[in-house]
Amino acid sequence: MSLAGLKYFLNKPGGWFFFLQSRGLLNWMDDEAYIKRLFCYSRGYALDLEHPKTFNEKLQWLKLHDRRPLYTKLVDKYEVKDYVAEKVGSEYVIPVIAGPWDSADEIDFDALPEQFVLKCTHDSGGVVICRGKAALDRRAAEAKLRKAMKRNFFWPGREWPYKNVKPRIFVERYVEDESGELRDYKIFVFHGQPFCIQVDYARFTDHHRNFYDLDWNYLPFTTEYPTDPSHVIARPACLDGMLELARRLSDESIPFLRVDLYVVGDRPLFGEFTFFHGSGLEPFMPEEWDRILGAQLRLPTDEEPA
Repeated sequence: MSLAGLKYFLNKPGGWFFFLQSRGLLNWMDDEAYIKRLFCYSRGYALDLEHPKTFNEKLQWLKLHDRRPLYTKLVDKYEVKDYVAEKVGSEYVIPVIAGPWDSADEIDFDALPEQFVLKCTHDSGGVVICRGKAALDRRAAEAKLRKAMKRNFFWPGREWPYKNVKPRIFVERYVEDESGELRDYKIFVFHGQPFCIQVDYARFTDHHRNFYDLDWNYLPFTTEYPTDPSHVIARPACLDGMLELARRLSDESIPFLRVDLYVVGDRPLFGEFTFFHGSGLEPFMPEEWDRILGAQLRLPTDEEPA
């Protein structure tokens, strides 16, 4: 790490914590103790696990207390495809065209089509998009995948579903929407019922994020990134179908599930499931919305003592 990088860590609240975390030197810590420190240094106040009120606090509680084996399959980007196909039909699943493999060395790029997407099963970010083989840097792609394969996504935020996902690489069919990209619609589902939809835009230039209610009315809040009510994002023609798909893919027994969907043509396609939006660490702006969303998420801790 450069001197500038080290200074960046040390100048942050809890700088030594984040520096050691980035090196995997805090993996020995008990999950609860680690999560309390991570939350306090990230959000700036002590985590209340006995009576959590905010959305972010309640996600930390779920990390420790809601650990169903099914969740491991649901965050595995390869295995989840079978689950989705069984629940709602294979027509909502982007097909796998090769793999899975245990190593980037097993990939035969010459056997792949002109366009494709390489993904890792176990993390968030280990993706290589090929829109044309002539422009693909194979060495860079392999290097990115090798690095991703060494990463266990559980440790940074202690998001339990990722802990036991087997790292593998597979190839998905390349798909795009009418813009030539693939915008995703992140539907926040509480106890089986959709509540709001997040849409990100200008990710690689000036990342912004807008939220909408179920009737596609702009909601005046955001997390992590700025929002802009004047930026018009058209209501998807298949919005009702997307919301119904989110309902069918979730379950009332799951306290919170973010269902990420794409829209290609007039048809929604499944993207991925997320149990801990932003690992429960993203700031809400304004802060009151952290409690508004928290009120949608019912926990045993919400029950008043007799």
